[in-house]
Amino acid sequence: MGIEIEKKFLVVGNAWKTNADPPLLIKQGYISKRPEGIVRVRVCGEHGFLTIKGTSDFVARPEFEYEIPLEEALYMLRNLCDGCNIEKKRFDVYERGVFWEVDEFIGMNEGLTLAEVELGSKNKAFPVDLPDWIGEDVSNDRRYFNSSLSDSPFKMWNIT
Repeated sequence: MGIEIEKKFLVVGNAWKTNADPPLLIKQGYISKRPEGIVRVRVCGEHGFLTIKGTSDFVARPEFEYEIPLEEALYMLRNLCDGCNIEKKRFDVYERGVFWEVDEFIGMNEGLTLAEVELGSKNKAFPVDLPDWIGEDVSNDRRYFNSSLSDSPFKMWNIT
């Protein structure tokens, strides 16, 4: 069993693109979104994955991920997922000694860009020398969880 430990931030501006690797297109959807955990299907390039994540304490949660045939992942995305599917371009960015994953959302969440950093443990000191393009820490804001974005897309937030 893996443990996912991460911090999530809003991204400000485009300066991060200077050090970004070419993007990977990701499409994902949610088969189950229960308080006890979620079941996600994801297509990354030409690979399919099924992921089960346990309850989050906003920083860490158990995570189980399995590669599955691409055709099965595509079928699940089309036929088994609730809410809108998440589409994003993921960029790997290495800056100031820290590896970041920057997600630039497209589709119904276009206009939202988030950066995540994986931590070795909950007690590991977080880097204090954050790049200028790192904005507000939204790790504890459930609206920015991908599973929440599938139910309440970013484009719909400002519609009254």
